[in-house]
Amino acid sequence: MKPTFWTNASLLLIAALLGECMEFLINMVLARELGETGLGLYMSILPAIMFLVVIASLELPISISKAVAEKDAVYHRSMLQHAVYFTSGFTIACLAAGLLVFPLIPVFHQYHSALPWLLLLLIPIISFSSIARGYFMGVQHMGKIAVANFLRRAVQLVLLITVFHFFHFDAEIAILLSLSTLIGTELVVFLYLAYGFIRTMKRLKQSPGEAMEKKSVLHLLLSVSLPTTGLRVFHAASFAMKPFLIKAALMQAGVGEELAVIQYGKLAGVAFTIGFFPAFIAHSLLIILIPTVSEAYAKKEIKRLEMLLSRIFFFTLLYALPAVYLFSFFSDELTSLFFEESPAAVYLQLLTPYFFFHFFVIPMQAFLIGLGLVKDAFYHSVWSTTVSFVLMYVLGSMPQLQMDGIIIGMNTGIVMLAMMHFMTIRYRLREPVGYRLQEI
Repeated sequence: MKPTFWTNASLLLIAALLGECMEFLINMVLARELGETGLGLYMSILPAIMFLVVIASLELPISISKAVAEKDAVYHRSMLQHAVYFTSGFTIACLAAGLLVFPLIPVFHQYHSALPWLLLLLIPIISFSSIARGYFMGVQHMGKIAVANFLRRAVQLVLLITVFHFFHFDAEIAILLSLSTLIGTELVVFLYLAYGFIRTMKRLKQSPGEAMEKKSVLHLLLSVSLPTTGLRVFHAASFAMKPFLIKAALMQAGVGEELAVIQYGKLAGVAFTIGFFPAFIAHSLLIILIPTVSEAYAKKEIKRLEMLLSRIFFFTLLYALPAVYLFSFFSDELTSLFFEESPAAVYLQLLTPYFFFHFFVIPMQAFLIGLGLVKDAFYHSVWSTTVSFVLMYVLGSMPQLQMDGIIIGMNTGIVMLAMMHFMTIRYRLREPVGYRLQEI
């Protein structure tokens, strides 16, 4: 019997909760071992690594899961073989591009010379993990996805504690080893997923199957992967730019470079870590919502979609309101887990609107993808990010505002994005039935 929406969601939520608890501990370890400046450098390079992950994955988990769910099991083996061949070629191209581009990136010059080589190792790990992850999502084996998500944090926490408990390093080596634990963690996840995937392929080989044309498989995958990757690339690129924009604005306001790095480290490493903690619920819902909304919209079950949207909003309120209450009134106690008497307490309070609306934006993005409105989601992100970045730089450059001005810009951008997402979803669901049928 196929698991229900809420059964799968509950399974992913439990794994995500455990993972987020460990992420919290990971950042506490990093804050204490790397220090203020080291944490700032670590957090500054993370967006660039996330950008690389988005490129390497090509959003194959989403496209493969959608294709597997739509096609009969007899086509799965052929489809997965074509996916492996395509991913192999894509990975080789990414590695070649990385060898040419990485030495030219000035940001890497602030870190150990071995960092670019570690990032090259990450490319094939992410690319091939995406195939297995997409297949297990498509056949609703959410248990494997939940275990993989749990391993990602558990292994990194164990590695960090082990390394820093038995050894002591200078700042540059400590940052490199901290980043190395990310690659080590992804390798463990890859090995776990690859083991299950190879066993599945052997089982499919023993079952009756039918071949699919390479061109049709690539079209099936890329028709979903490319627009979704475009959206993720924009998010990752803007996220990667944010640390440098913030530091530039603070320095324009008269803050020294080292102090600007420290302030950003506390913003990203402390305030963001605490504020984004409840977002694991939204991200778990996103994984389930995309195929659910796609299926319901294909069948034109508009009432079901409206009811699902209302329930998701109500469910989000149940955890968003208590979360922002804690951020507002217990910010000192929460941020003191990282640094004593930290300005991150004020950052956390000022960012409560940002986190509140962020919890709603994630499931609404899943609705937009499921409704075939990836381009709309992309345009919304472009407009809101542009407005946000302009305000962040202009207000953050003012000596009287500094980080307060940057946070005002962030809050404005997320509110704008949430409103555009909501209005577009409501408009699509309320379109005349005849118009929707003509689209099909």
